[in-house]
Amino acid sequence: MISKIIKSIVGPNQRERQEKLYSDLIRHEAKIGGTLFGPLPEGGKREFFCLDEKTWVWYEEWIDENKQYQSKTTRYNVRPNSILKAVDGGHYQLVADDEAVHLRDAARLYQKKIKAELYDRI
Repeated sequence: MISKIIKSIVGPNQRERQEKLYSDLIRHEAKIGGTLFGPLPEGGKREFFCLDEKTWVWYEEWIDENKQYQSKTTRYNVRPNSILKAVDGGHYQLVADDEAVHLRDAARLYQKKIKAELYDRI
């Protein structure tokens, strides 16, 4: 009981604060990244972000024409000589050259936009 009270007064430890900050930054980056591809349909959500030095994530949810909730998560694994992608937890497959170019262009826009909208303001 006392440890709970102390934690509530003192706050989370350094590691917990770092983890929370990292998580908050990723969420904010994902939201900014989701704006790169135009307006969202009503009730939709889109995120695009860099999870780590080799993983990019595209997530989208929407309501389809039958009023059914839909979602899709695509993970890109960037390797020195190729890019692999997995959709909705499926197996990784090699991306075509044109998709690799689109991902590269999106990553460049993402880095530029999060720098301008997030990190240049800190």
